[in-house]
Amino acid sequence: MGGNYGTKAVPTYVTAEAETAPLPKITVEEPPPPPPARRRRSVFSRLGDLPMRVIYRGVAGAVVALALVVAAVVYSVTGWSKGTPTAAGRGEPPRPAQPVQGTQTTQSTTAGEPSAPAGVPATSGAAPVTTPVSVPSASTPSSSTSASPVPTPAPEVKSALATAKADPRIPAPPAVRKLANYPGHGAPTKGRVKDRRSGISFPRFAKAWKLTKSAPFATRRVLPMVKRAGHRGLLVSCPVPIAVQDELRDTAYVAARWTLNYHPRGATITWTASQAFKAGKRKGWLLGYRVKYKAGGDKHVATAAVALVEVPSAKPAMVFITIPDAQKKRWADINTLMSGLRPL
Repeated sequence: MGGNYGTKAVPTYVTAEAETAPLPKITVEEPPPPPPARRRRSVFSRLGDLPMRVIYRGVAGAVVALALVVAAVVYSVTGWSKGTPTAAGRGEPPRPAQPVQGTQTTQSTTAGEPSAPAGVPATSGAAPVTTPVSVPSASTPSSSTSASPVPTPAPEVKSALATAKADPRIPAPPAVRKLANYPGHGAPTKGRVKDRRSGISFPRFAKAWKLTKSAPFATRRVLPMVKRAGHRGLLVSCPVPIAVQDELRDTAYVAARWTLNYHPRGATITWTASQAFKAGKRKGWLLGYRVKYKAGGDKHVATAAVALVEVPSAKPAMVFITIPDAQKKRWADINTLMSGLRPL
């Protein structure tokens, strides 16, 4: 021990037990909670935050762009700078402006069109042409108005009937005359040929006539070849392959001209028959004729007939037969065939 007890000095052990400062208390702070997620606003709801001047400018720009697009489309369709198309469909420069108060419609026809190739029907028709014409008004002096030039009408298109009548190989339509009864006996027949494409049937010859490739017809049969004849018997059927005329007789006339495509070159026609007939309950028209031609320097004559029968389809059924003089024993087959025509 140290110190003096008499002077009341503090003992050393007392000093050691002097009060000490308390230790600090350690605490752990919890992190603050995250802020709530902001709700995403749509584009339309955010438009309200924009100044009105910005909105007005955007709308005006959209209207101008739309107007430019519409103008470009109209220009590409109408072709303002190319002028009004002419009747022929070719763009010509626009005509000078004239005081026009009305229009006048004129009818023009076309002619001079070359005849169609063999087997192709000729066409005819006329197209109305509307030509602007100056019509003076009550307040406008007549001297101040002038009519627009009227275009020259196109040449007239010949119909198939007119083309046939103008063909020097075929005379005018014949007068009514019955088909002659040719001498001899027709070839034996067995059953009937049913041409469903044409809507007609006829006797089937059993021996001399041989079936062959039908195209471009619906059915086709031929007789054997004969030396130096230049032609042989032919029997075909099909829907009439030319333009149908107003009268069945006229259609048969044009069809007879078409059959010259299946005779030697330079052949001409002489009429022998022209008559109406009935195939069952259907109306028909028959033309008989002789076809003159040359083969190997020799003159020949074929006897032929073409018959048309009205059927429910769009075009009449046609049956055509031709037999040269080298096979004249078969001329009687013409009578057998024409008397046996029936619609299906």
